[in-house]
Amino acid sequence: MNSSADLEVDQPLGAGLYVVATPIGNLQDITLRALNVLRRADLVACEDTRVTAKLLGRYDIHAPTTPYHDANAERARPKLIARLREGAKVALVSDAGTPLISDPGFKLVREATAAGIRVIPIPGASSVLAALTVAGLPTDKFLFLGFLPAKSGQRRRAIEAVRAVGASLVVLEAPQRLGDCLADLAAVLGGRPAVIARELTKHFEETVRGDLGELAARYAAAPPKGEVVIVVGPPDEADLVVGDDATDALLRDALTTLRPAEAAAVVAQRTGRTRREVYARALALRKP
Repeated sequence: MNSSADLEVDQPLGAGLYVVATPIGNLQDITLRALNVLRRADLVACEDTRVTAKLLGRYDIHAPTTPYHDANAERARPKLIARLREGAKVALVSDAGTPLISDPGFKLVREATAAGIRVIPIPGASSVLAALTVAGLPTDKFLFLGFLPAKSGQRRRAIEAVRAVGASLVVLEAPQRLGDCLADLAAVLGGRPAVIARELTKHFEETVRGDLGELAARYAAAPPKGEVVIVVGPPDEADLVVGDDATDALLRDALTTLRPAEAAAVVAQRTGRTRREVYARALALRKP
């Protein structure tokens, strides 16, 4: 007896925007449902038509494609919305993995939903989730940071902003910047356990474990090749309390725009200290 899920393959595809996950490396990592949607789509909007053409060719799919990426999104989006309003079936894909995860697309989804157009997720491969599953670090809570800033000062400030978050951190990074990124992570977060997941699902897949300092030294000496995901373990309770100098620096910055009580509330949350203690430091800093 066929289930309702089995029957879906033989049923017409409804109009709407289908957000379709594609493989992150191994072309076998695509779902039967994704293949069904791509075969029946009126149009496939893709980050790079050449990359998507390889996937479609592998599965003998002949749906028309159109580019949709950061450079042309403002021009392409109204045309896609117009097609969707006419009742078209449009599949949105990225070069690899799940669209909108560090890839263009959220504005298209936002405008489609605002126009009353149905948006349907077609889940599948994701480098973020793949890295978490093999990291051996806590996964009950995690924070995805995407790509951190390329400049060290900005990168350290971005890391400092999430230092007290009680969750594993997931970062994407270019291979040539991996050593510098790990050095900044180690400088701000200390020796937390971390995992480098490289070239996931591909021939040279590699998972390297160590603390942030060890990994920074390793990759400073030998930058890797390929796509990289960094997973950093959550902080220990002792790591959550920021030192006096760093607390005072945060307070001075906050006091330029906030009253002492407001500044204390913001800084207490970021440093793991009590609001009462931080408020006392704020008042001391305000004295001439």
